[in-house]
Amino acid sequence: MRRRAPHARAAAPAAADGGAKDLTLAAVRVLGADALLPSTLLRVPPLPDELARFRQAVEAYPPAAGAAPTVAWSHWAMRRTLRRLDPGRADGEDDEPDAGWLEGATWPVLTHQLAVLAALALPGEDCAVARAAAQRPVDVARGFVRAVRRRDWRQAAGAGRWLTLLDGVPRTLGLENGLDFVELMGGQDPLVALQVRAARLTRAGAFV
Repeated sequence: MRRRAPHARAAAPAAADGGAKDLTLAAVRVLGADALLPSTLLRVPPLPDELARFRQAVEAYPPAAGAAPTVAWSHWAMRRTLRRLDPGRADGEDDEPDAGWLEGATWPVLTHQLAVLAALALPGEDCAVARAAAQRPVDVARGFVRAVRRRDWRQAAGAGRWLTLLDGVPRTLGLENGLDFVELMGGQDPLVALQVRAARLTRAGAFV
């Protein structure tokens, strides 16, 4: 049997390590700013390795030219998270992306977009997306109910997270019970569980 050259075997672990790193950074970018949500909400400093991976993900996956507004805002949220948790290494401008697409959006579209950008639903967060949500609490509440009826648990959980921050939410909505129901029906989905638990932490007074 012909023996393989030693260098062929040695190259495999290096390639695997590089692939694992790329995969980890991609996963962090998909989760977005919520990858460091425990540190953000509970004011617990992230581990150095966690912060380094988060920064690498931000740098590795900038929005492409012509990217959807939600992609641009998700990336902006990650950069703002870095500024909050690692202010000594903040770099670049903090200019917000355009939020004009939310102006005049129908309430179903608004709710969908806000659910996609639920990582921006943080106490005290001041940005154009948060201001758009604050101006339409009844519409977001309608969207929450619609998502529950459609059994769209991810959208319902994201909308519920926003609703915990908004003034003017109809008391008849029964948000607390609604979040319980969303968790009961969709809590097997980790993204649903994340949004519901973030909403509860917010209601309990985290990040204040």
